[in-house]
Amino acid sequence: MSTLRNKVSLIGRLGAQPEVTNFETGSTLARFTMATNERYKDKSGQWQDNTQWHVIKAWGPLADRVKKNLNKGQEILIEGKLVHQTYETKTGEKRNETIIEINEFLILALKNSADENTEVTEKTTK
Repeated sequence: MSTLRNKVSLIGRLGAQPEVTNFETGSTLARFTMATNERYKDKSGQWQDNTQWHVIKAWGPLADRVKKNLNKGQEILIEGKLVHQTYETKTGEKRNETIIEINEFLILALKNSADENTEVTEKTTK
């Protein structure tokens, strides 16, 4: 391994419609949440579900493609990097957030579609 990289890949479902913001600078940001689920047996042999929620952001042309192609409930695969952000609320409270900034997504299943095997790939290069 010649270099260590900040890279993450997840498969999950969109928790809500992506929110898109167009900035005065001309930049576009798409933001959405995605749930991943892990199923395991606990010590007593009962199945347990562990759902994790992730904040996802996409910039530029990829944000436009997110807005056009992604909908709440769809199963997707994303690839991107972890970004840690610190910000201050309106009340002056400092908060930390780790988001996933994507550079690629793949639609695995179209929700409520007659053709559940349809796949769409969207990529961007930076």
